[in-house]
Amino acid sequence: MDTLKKNIRAGTIAPIYLLYGPESFLKEEAAEMIKTAIFSTEADAACNTQIFYGSDLTLGELLSKASEYPMFTQRQLIVVRQFDKIKKSATKELQKQHEEKLTRYTEKPAEFTVLILDSDPVDKKDSEKSPFSALKKYRHEFPVIKAPDLFAYNRAKSFGWEFDADALKAFTAYIQPSAREICQEIEKIILYASARKEKKKQITAPDVYDCVGISRTYNVFELEKALADRNLRLCSGMSLMIMDQEGQKEGLGNIVRFLTTFYIRLWKLSLPEVQQKSQSEIAKILGMYGKQEYFVKNYLAYCRSFSLQDTELAIIALKEADAALKGLLPYPDEKYLLLQLMQKLLG
Repeated sequence: MDTLKKNIRAGTIAPIYLLYGPESFLKEEAAEMIKTAIFSTEADAACNTQIFYGSDLTLGELLSKASEYPMFTQRQLIVVRQFDKIKKSATKELQKQHEEKLTRYTEKPAEFTVLILDSDPVDKKDSEKSPFSALKKYRHEFPVIKAPDLFAYNRAKSFGWEFDADALKAFTAYIQPSAREICQEIEKIILYASARKEKKKQITAPDVYDCVGISRTYNVFELEKALADRNLRLCSGMSLMIMDQEGQKEGLGNIVRFLTTFYIRLWKLSLPEVQQKSQSEIAKILGMYGKQEYFVKNYLAYCRSFSLQDTELAIIALKEADAALKGLLPYPDEKYLLLQLMQKLLG
């Protein structure tokens, strides 16, 4: 993804882009960057950009459009959304002809056309079949964000801003781990933080609390400390307050997500070979980036409150709670599910 952006900014535009994967926001952003690089004005872009949906045209129709000269500029942009649902031709014979035509086109694409093919994820078998097999060298994958902390940290950095350690921890605890939400929330927080008119472009925990709407008293950081103290009553009460602030289901979802990360980190730290490493190496293993390395010492201290068995049972309990929230297991209501979870974690 970084290489793709770098090439676009440098003006190196490919004739075809197959953008595939679940992160639609990042695919849309890449497509917009390509369009801006191709056309000098918005008017040119509007006149020479065509948008189609895969279910509305066949490969043959798409290639015919790609081979037509643009009317007003040197290049045209054709965007096909849901390319994975491209319409089949009327007969198998015709479909095969169109697939062969695609292969020939990819070997010698039209110089005046840029094709952006936006596809949802496809399984490995389908990716080896036509039309995807013919587009291998034009593929750019946009997978699920696996390290929201790192993604958020780098995103803020791209705007010239930096999260401090508490801020990044707060942000990733309460924001859903999708590129769209992370990027949109970072832009809001930067606008808010810019009002301070300080030279140092630093995002602080209060910036995150104020923009995301988090209580400075009842939050997952205080919950983390109460867990380490094994205070069941305080953990239950604090969790209920967090849920009331954010809405029952969403609040509980954030708690489950945060605590799953918390216990998985404790589990990783239970391995002797991990504890023997340096603080910076431990931070990487725990998925803690930038100034979050500061919190490694907290987790090393937390380890004394939980045995390996405690940690493993907690992870199982959290997986069950997550399954219930996704409708895979029955439960009476969110408060009952939360209190039951706390009993399993600390009872």
